[in-house]
Amino acid sequence: MPIQHSDSSSPSPADDTTTPDVLLHTGAEHGASAEDLVLATGRDLTPRSLAWAERKLAEEGTAALDKLLP
Repeated sequence: MPIQHSDSSSPSPADDTTTPDVLLHTGAEHGASAEDLVLATGRDLTPRSLAWAERKLAEEGTAALDKLLP
């Protein structure tokens, strides 16, 4: 006989906090921006990091972002 747990702390469907599909995007609609590339690396948005990202995008295109994301 299976054991049933009555743990009230487990999430219920009403507690679902996943992002709705309409808010998710892949970047295909607008391409990758320098800000996207900086944030994907975990760096802060600074003039220096944005300049780096702009150079990287100019050299590699959207592949620069594809290399960082799984």
